[in-house]
Amino acid sequence: MFISKMLSNMAQYISEAVMRIFGPSDDAYPNSGVQPFTGEIYKRSTVDSW
Repeated sequence: MFISKMLSNMAQYISEAVMRIFGPSDDAYPNSGVQPFTGEIYKRSTVDSW
């Protein structure tokens, strides 16, 4: 009985891994893309303040 329970658990573990690898994706990432620039353009001064 112990051996059959152990084999059943191993088979379930392996089948769940196979289903996770080859199953449909469950990613819930937000849609992303190029974001518009809304800041100030950096203008380097000719005089260094260092």
